[in-house]
Amino acid sequence: MLVPFMIGIIYSEDNHQIYVFVFIIVFTFGLFLWLLSRGSLKEIRITEGFIITILFWFVLGMVGSIPFVLSGITIVDSVFESISGVTTTGATVLTALEDLPKSLLIYRQLLQWIGGMGLIILVVAIMPSFGIGGSQLFKMDAPGFDSSEKLTPTIRESAAALWKIYIGLTVLCFVAYVLAGMDTFNAVSHALSTVSIGGFSTHDQSIGFFNNVYIEIVCIIFMLLSATSFSLHYYLIFHGKRLKHFYDPELRFFFLIILGIIIIISFYYLIIDNLDLSSLRHIIFQTISIVTTSGFVTEEYSFMPGFVPFLLLVGAFIGACSGSVGGGLKAWRVLIIINQAKKEITKIIHPSAVVTTKIGKKVIDASISEKVWGFFTIYVITFIMLLMLVLSSGLDFESAFSAVGATLNNLGPGLGAVSENYGSLGTMTKITLCFAMILGRLEIFTLLVVLTPAFWRR
Repeated sequence: MLVPFMIGIIYSEDNHQIYVFVFIIVFTFGLFLWLLSRGSLKEIRITEGFIITILFWFVLGMVGSIPFVLSGITIVDSVFESISGVTTTGATVLTALEDLPKSLLIYRQLLQWIGGMGLIILVVAIMPSFGIGGSQLFKMDAPGFDSSEKLTPTIRESAAALWKIYIGLTVLCFVAYVLAGMDTFNAVSHALSTVSIGGFSTHDQSIGFFNNVYIEIVCIIFMLLSATSFSLHYYLIFHGKRLKHFYDPELRFFFLIILGIIIIISFYYLIIDNLDLSSLRHIIFQTISIVTTSGFVTEEYSFMPGFVPFLLLVGAFIGACSGSVGGGLKAWRVLIIINQAKKEITKIIHPSAVVTTKIGKKVIDASISEKVWGFFTIYVITFIMLLMLVLSSGLDFESAFSAVGATLNNLGPGLGAVSENYGSLGTMTKITLCFAMILGRLEIFTLLVVLTPAFWRR
């Protein structure tokens, strides 16, 4: 709240007082809760860890909407914009972004940046001891984090290391944007949303507004870095393991997916006699932006010819690497599903064969494959249910399918009626999509577990 307040003062804006007002409200309420609970050092159990994690995103989304409401935006649109920010989805209901106060623009970017790594990890990092509760919160909130591989001996040190990397990438991204030709305000704003893979921009045309190939290259580099597992960055930075990125099977698979989509689209453009350097430039940028679930655009990807928009949307379903700030199913889950499918085909051909599922040199335990298939099943069922709800509002299939896919995968821009923004959707549809965004951010299971009767009987 204090950062947009200062930006409002610097640019002599009339609305800067609202951030102080919200700050006072939140601080007072937080102080009241702290006074009620001080002296209580009870250990957080796993059930409480689930509830805290879920309430964190819901409450942060609600509180984060207050500055939008005080700026004259409707309550539903404010909540949608706020939840889209903290979940790093990047779906927006706002238009004419250039006309909005700069303080509100930087506030949107900060929501994404804070939500990127997750404030809970920051809380764990700065607290001296959090017991098993801290461990549970970290495992549930770190997107796709492989809890079987500890970065450091303690959760607190791991969280601190991840935040150092996150902040370092943000600073480097800002400097690179400035060197590429962005002004300071836009460089700060886009560094916050690029490293968080959020996709919010200060312009309706997104990155396409700048029409600068160097800015696009910077954006591509940092989208890929943020979509890569932060554990790989950790081993490179803190342990000097320079080749760990190159030998990681998930990262190789992730880049292979991106390269494959670029080749397919380029070949299609060549067939329809529409491939030149300009279109190749847009193909590369759009593919990387959509597959990493960043959501930046240089042109509306829904206007790309033929099947291309749907192919890109499928890429977003695959998503980024595990342990990154990206959305989607995560590349390692897709890799396990593919390898498991190959294993089953081999067993049909050779019934007596003993076949194991391997990724790289690592044998994947059968229980892990079962969990991945279980997640995929729940994911598909959840997607279908959300799609039915959105279709019941009267939205056409293309728009509804892409809206659910873009929000559940934390992508942002969709197709059809939601290609530019989500402002035209009805109230219930926006609420449904808010739920989809939080489901995607929590990778479904964390929220669904709390909705089961067995959880409350525990």
